[in-house]
Amino acid sequence: MNNFRNIAILGLLVLGLNACVKKEDTLAKIEVRDESNNLVEQAMVVLHGTSTCNCPSQVVVYDTAFTNSAGIATFNYNEIYQLGQAGVAVLDIEAYKGNRQGQGIIKIEAEKTNEETVIIQP
Repeated sequence: MNNFRNIAILGLLVLGLNACVKKEDTLAKIEVRDESNNLVEQAMVVLHGTSTCNCPSQVVVYDTAFTNSAGIATFNYNEIYQLGQAGVAVLDIEAYKGNRQGQGIIKIEAEKTNEETVIIQP
């Protein structure tokens, strides 16, 4: 009887520990540089999904942010990612400041800080 009680308590502890798994942040950080490799602050950065078929579809992700004084725009995708999900997204990057622009692609992986650099030029 004591063995059964100990096994039951151990089982409950294991279940309790698994239920407390905290989801880590899923972030995208885009660094923007100009053609001289200088950091660019206050550049507009757009991250968006692109349909992979010729069918009309609704793009789920379309986010805009501006770079800070370190030339980095940060996007938080905690709401998109759910625990147990296989992947998050592959997004197109567009960056603009004045008459300069640049493009790129970023793969958003779950519970990581995903980073990419975009060079803008005239």
